[in-house]
Amino acid sequence: MDTFDVLRVPARRRILQLLAAGERTSGELVADIHNEFGLSQPAVSQHLGVLRDHGFTTVRTAGARRLYALRPERLAEVDAWLESFRGLWIASLESLAKEVEQGQRERAAQGE
Repeated sequence: MDTFDVLRVPARRRILQLLAAGERTSGELVADIHNEFGLSQPAVSQHLGVLRDHGFTTVRTAGARRLYALRPERLAEVDAWLESFRGLWIASLESLAKEVEQGQRERAAQGE
C-alpha cells in the first residue's frame, strides 16, 4: 500500500488531523472517529494499525494507555507531490489579493 492508498480513507486523514494537534490516546481517537464517522472501536483500531504500520504514526504505552503521535516527516511524499501544483493556486491567490487591494483603494478614494 502506498502513501496515497493509506490517505484515501477519510477516517485515516481525520486521525492524522487530530494527531497534528498533539499526542492522543487510542480511546480519545476511537471516541472522536466514532462520533464523526460512526465507526466501531475495532474499525478505528484497524485504521490506527494501518497508519502505524505505514509510518504515519508512532505509538507508545503509558500504563494501560496507548498514546499515538503523528510522524509528520512521513507526509513529505505528499508534500513533494503537491509541490508541482502549488504554482497553480499561488498565482490565483496572488491575483485575488491584487483585486482585493485595488477594491480597497477604490473604496478609500470614494471616501467609504
